Parts: sequence; structure tokens; C-alpha cells
Amino acid sequence: MGGRRVVVTGLGVISSIGQDVETFFQSLLQGKSGVRPIQSFDASDFPSRIAGEIPDFDPSRWIDNRTAQRIDRFTQMGLAASMDAVKDAGLDFSKEDPTAAGAMIGTGIGGLNEIETQSRRLVAGGHRKVSPFFVPKMMANACSGQISIHFGLMGPSSTAVTACAAGANSIGEAARMVQYGDADIMITGGSEAAITALGVSGFCSAKALSRRNDDPQRASRPFDAGRDGFVMGEGAGVIILEEYEHARARGARIYAEFLGYALTSDASHITAPHPEGAGAANAMTRALKDAGLNPDQISYINAHGTSTELNDAVETLAMKKTFGDAIRNIPVSSTKSMIGHLLGGSGGVEIVAAIMSIVRQAIHPTINQETPDPQCDLDYVPNTAREAKVVNIMSNSFGFGGHNASLVFGALR
Repeated sequence: MGGRRVVVTGLGVISSIGQDVETFFQSLLQGKSGVRPIQSFDASDFPSRIAGEIPDFDPSRWIDNRTAQRIDRFTQMGLAASMDAVKDAGLDFSKEDPTAAGAMIGTGIGGLNEIETQSRRLVAGGHRKVSPFFVPKMMANACSGQISIHFGLMGPSSTAVTACAAGANSIGEAARMVQYGDADIMITGGSEAAITALGVSGFCSAKALSRRNDDPQRASRPFDAGRDGFVMGEGAGVIILEEYEHARARGARIYAEFLGYALTSDASHITAPHPEGAGAANAMTRALKDAGLNPDQISYINAHGTSTELNDAVETLAMKKTFGDAIRNIPVSSTKSMIGHLLGGSGGVEIVAAIMSIVRQAIHPTINQETPDPQCDLDYVPNTAREAKVVNIMSNSFGFGGHNASLVFGALR
């Protein structure tokens, strides 16, 4: 790692097990599941009828109704998490240089709710029925743009759209912007709201989703031999990245320090991971090198851990390749076991969980660990949280297209 030091000064999260950081992390430690039968549309004839929905998300807690109506659900959630993170950081942007602050929020799909709604209007009534707000609501960069507008940020504004790696890619690229001096403050993370009839249909057709409809809370079971697919989730996770001296000068509370980041490609298959875990291992190895850490200096890994047969086995293989014998002493857990897979929002929510493990010196479990899988034989912190000395963490996110991203954060040195 080179350049300026980058620290985390604020956290915000919207999830199915908590719409604030404290509730979210306590729910993780307690092993609570936010997976339930889908309520937002009639999924009664779908092969998979469960998801990590947030039925009680009310954007009016954060923004006025007029604004809420003009932005898609994924932007509502991302903006809400950002507002909480900014408040948590104690930032007043009226006192900051607007050209030195920016936003980068990743998403895998963008405004799928709006795409679906306006497609129905087009089919039913022709082009005149399509809303003039359709394009600005559905575009993937809308969340970063709306955050910049809301806070008056005139520095870097961008969006990674790298499927399930989008949140992690956004965080890593935002950190580099601060490292290299392009910004002093970045609002960054991921947001997704793709639990729609079209979104669920697509993953059902790909046979990627769990069909454990009669037992929703036990459906997402990463690394367990009984896993039968992932569970869709929705929400947003946002962190504030800030140049260290800038944060110190204003007396900010510092949660953790950014240490390293890497992104790689499998160059193998558009949806399946590289069979030898080559791309994932390369990302983890390069992130460690960027952080200047040896494998045995990682205290905890927040795994991608989707609960699919291929991902969990390949990620386990990749961790063994990267960490060697050290992996036997590193606890690994999957946040997705409780909130499902937030696609492009996962990296944002999961880095909040991982950073909180440093703050609280506690690691949340992988729930639904019941039947050992010979291919998945690491310490996945089964079912029960544990206290632990957590100094440095790694968070992995791997996406369709062969995108791999690994982040490393640590306690402030």
C-alpha cells in the first residue's frame, strides 16, 4: 500500500435484520435470520418463494415523499445508509471543500423495480405511458449521483457495476481515490433492490436459488453440505472513507484503517467460478500484498459464502491456496447466511459487519451449519458468535463475469 493513509469514520446499513448498524450487528451476533416468504409480489408459483426482504423499509424516515417517488428503491436504500453514515461520521459538508468529497456506490443491476414497472406500462398503454423519470430512476449510477446532489459533493462520483463484486469494487476504488489525493472524503459501499418478479424469475430459471420454501430461515446455509442455492436479499451498506490527517484534524472517531485491495478476473466462465479458484486466490493474494501483510496476520475473513454448491467449495479452495497452513487458524464466516445475497449490495453490507468485528472484538457466526461438507472443511464459526482478537480482516466478493474483489482493513495503528 502506498500514498496517503485512509480510515473509516462512519458506518450506515439497511438490512433485513436491522436498519441501523447497532441493531444489524447485534442481530448478526445473535444469529438472527432475515429470510422470509416474499411479500412484494405474488411468488406463489415460483420455484423459490423466499428472500431477505425489508418489508418495513420506509424512505420517509430519511427523505421527503417527493424525492422518494423520483428515485428507485435501490437508490432510496443507498441514500438512507449514506445519510446515516455521514451522521455517524459527524460530517458537516458545509464546512468541507465540496470538490474534495465524492460518492461511489456499487450495484449489480440498478433500478430493476423501475425497469419492471415501466416495461409493464409500455406493454399496457404504449410509449406515452412510460414515465419521464424512468431513465434517471433505473440507471445504475443514480445512487451515487443522488448522494452527490443531496450533500453537494463535487469531487469524484462513480459507480462500479460488476455484479456481486460491485460494492467491494466501489469501496476499493474509492479508497484509492483518497490514497492518491483525488478526494479527502468518499461515501462508498453498495446497494441493491432486485427482489422483483423479473429478478427472482431470472435466478430461478438459472436454478441458482434455494427451494427450501417451507423453512426460510434455514435456507441460506453457506458451506453446509445441505446447501441448495442462494437466497436473494436487498439493502445497502455504506462507509465513510477519509484521509487520516483530515479525520484527525476534525477529531473524528476512527473505526478502522483501509490497508489493501485487489481485483482480478477469472477469465473462465460468465457465471461459474474458476474451477481451481485461480481468480479468487489471486485477488486475495494481491490484496494481502497491497496491505503489506502475511497470511497469518489476518484475524478474520468475511467470506463471499453464497450457499451455492460451486461458490462455497471453490472459495474454500482459493482460501487454502492463498493462506496455506495459516487458514486453519483463521475464522471465516458468511453474513449471507442471515440476510441472503444482496448481489451488488453485498460488499457494502459485509464490510460494515467485518469492521464491526474489529470494533467489538467479536465474530458473527455462519448460521445453518449442520452437516459437514468434505470440500468445505475450514472454521466457519458455526451457528454461534465468538469473542476473538480481531486486528486485520479480509472481505471477499466475487461476481458473475468472473469479477473478484478482496478488501483488507485493520485496527488503527
